[in-house]
Amino acid sequence: MYINTSNEKDLVMLLSKDSETAFEELYRLYSHRLLGYLIKLVKSEDVAVELLQDAFVKIWNNRHNINPEQSFRSYLFRIAENVVYDFFRKAVRDKKLMQALINSACQYSHVEESFSDKENQQLLKDAINSLPPKRRRVFEMIKIEERSYEEVSLLLDVSTSTINDHIVKATKSIRENLERYQVIESVLFFGFLLPYLL
Repeated sequence: MYINTSNEKDLVMLLSKDSETAFEELYRLYSHRLLGYLIKLVKSEDVAVELLQDAFVKIWNNRHNINPEQSFRSYLFRIAENVVYDFFRKAVRDKKLMQALINSACQYSHVEESFSDKENQQLLKDAINSLPPKRRRVFEMIKIEERSYEEVSLLLDVSTSTINDHIVKATKSIRENLERYQVIESVLFFGFLLPYLL
């Protein structure tokens, strides 16, 4: 069956009528650029490929509900962002996965892009500022100034176990605060945030 690939609307209409050919054509048209977008978000090509497949599975499963009058590209990227969001929500609860993501992120030279989202940086700053003063100071010295537990212990005249207790409680509080505001939707920001939540 011939399909006019220049008309996205026609492809989506055919997709809604269970056309596998239209689905394959939409995949061909968008998978490459979507994969590039996903790699930027998760900093891992292997993970991005998996999430790309998940996104298109969701597209197929939801094909009868897609509105041909609306931009398919926008719809597809929104689905992909939701897939990534779900993935990072899982990562919050999976320490090994979280560490693997950090390791992958370190292999990319564009990590500085993570710092460009000023709104999310402000939300992180607000979450840190909501901590009790001493706990906030300990968190900033360890996680932001990258001082050792021993150095902070000497500077603040408290034991390293007390430092550790502050870090554990501060991390828990910040994570809960950010999840409440659903800032993890911004995945680039989440990539920046991961080291602070370990």
